[in-house]
Amino acid sequence: MFKGHPKGLLAAALSNMGERFGYYIMNAVLTLFLCSKFGLSEESSTFIYSVFYAGIYILALLGGFIADRSQNYKGTIMSGLVIMAAGYIALSIPILATEGNSTWLLALTCFALFVIAFGNGLFKGNLQAIVGQMYDDFEAEAAKQGEEALRQAKAKRDSGFQIFYVFINVGGLVAPFVAPLLREWWLKANDLLYNAQLPQLCHEFIDKGSSMAAEKLANLEVLASEVSGGTAIAMEQMGDFCTRYLDIFNTGIHYSFIASVAAMLISLVIFVCTKRIFPTPGKKEQVASQDYTPEERKAVATEIKQRLYALFAVLGIVIFFWFSFHQNGASLAFFARDFVDSSAIAPEIWQAVNPFFVIVLTPVIMFIFGALARRGNVISTPKKIAIGMGIAGMAYLFLAIYCYISGYPSASEFDLLPAAVKAQQQAGWWVLIVLYFFLTVAELFISPLGLSFVSKVAPKHLQGLCQGLWLGATAVGNLMLWVGPLMYKAIPLWQCWTVFLVLCLISMGVMLGMVKWLERVTK
Repeated sequence: MFKGHPKGLLAAALSNMGERFGYYIMNAVLTLFLCSKFGLSEESSTFIYSVFYAGIYILALLGGFIADRSQNYKGTIMSGLVIMAAGYIALSIPILATEGNSTWLLALTCFALFVIAFGNGLFKGNLQAIVGQMYDDFEAEAAKQGEEALRQAKAKRDSGFQIFYVFINVGGLVAPFVAPLLREWWLKANDLLYNAQLPQLCHEFIDKGSSMAAEKLANLEVLASEVSGGTAIAMEQMGDFCTRYLDIFNTGIHYSFIASVAAMLISLVIFVCTKRIFPTPGKKEQVASQDYTPEERKAVATEIKQRLYALFAVLGIVIFFWFSFHQNGASLAFFARDFVDSSAIAPEIWQAVNPFFVIVLTPVIMFIFGALARRGNVISTPKKIAIGMGIAGMAYLFLAIYCYISGYPSASEFDLLPAAVKAQQQAGWWVLIVLYFFLTVAELFISPLGLSFVSKVAPKHLQGLCQGLWLGATAVGNLMLWVGPLMYKAIPLWQCWTVFLVLCLISMGVMLGMVKWLERVTK
């Protein structure tokens, strides 16, 4: 796999995989953790999640700026890993949330998330910059051997970044299993069992006592008995049981954040031990003043404007893709918790399906594109992005049809049903497999190809800014994530998923309408 690539690629991929492993442990449980820890609503927890997720991409711009100004990319990367480890340490402290400390404890949790996002900003883009620099040097050495050697070296860059991307998803594949395993181990060590529905009911009982809705009170009694090994919990003991269950449940999640700390340290050790083989990027040239003469600037002014118009047009569309796709950590995570049978598989584990499909499907899609190109049927990048939006729409079309046939109400109405009735109506695991299959194929059509599109249309003196704008569009999509759980709680599920379907179809239609123009711009 690594044959013929720069020697530092494996080290960079392993370092990145370790960081992604630690990040995805936390990311897999974040919204569910905020609900179970503090009793937050789905809307509130997803708002925090969306701001955090957007912050990661926005702060990557700051991280790149710091590395550019200091010319110390390696030091910036190592600082990012240390800072992220500090954030995960803060998250790993198992303090029971009570009425008296919830305010400052939630503030501490949000601050820890900011620290993680800032550290990620220092790490994320700068390691990719070093990988790019490795291939710059690789191609420069090949050029000394002749044109054929240079051509072969340039052909390695795309596959090198694809290998790098696959290693990211290896970390994402394994990580979602860690938190559920540690949480359930801790529950069993305290003679309790896991139930995804119970934390929410426990918080409501602590807040309202026996005055909570009769349907929910009945569900609480049934589930409390089940997780206690069949032992009935008397109503006068229910408050103590709820407090104890929440404490043990969330302590298990806190322990999973310790695994994130370990992953950051492993990634740091790998990077420190191998950093000597990484290049040290030189100071960026002032290409804005050197690449264009005054005459050339005047001649290409119209072309530059067209390229920027094309870039902003595509960015406006992909905002809605990320808004739809990253529901996997928001409304789709709640759907897995509430409407899918989690007796055998915890809802967080379903987030491993996406990276699994990335690893499996990437070579398949590369083969298909290559076969079409060899036959002279090259699909342009803008057309691939449009197709990706359509495939994302198919994911939500499938889920909307399934929920309509199943007669699922809103999540708020579903919560009021008896536990036995809800268990009978829950979907099988195959529903999420089909959903994530379509979403992953859409991702592979849009995410890496979007970066390629940006590199094609960006003027030479605005390359860094334009790549930053791509991250900014991702951040805007992430800031909108809270809307998904809002609809999930308020309207029948098929209507909720139909909204995402319509957004994807409109985006596909607009993109197809611009394809010819975008193809001309990218020539």
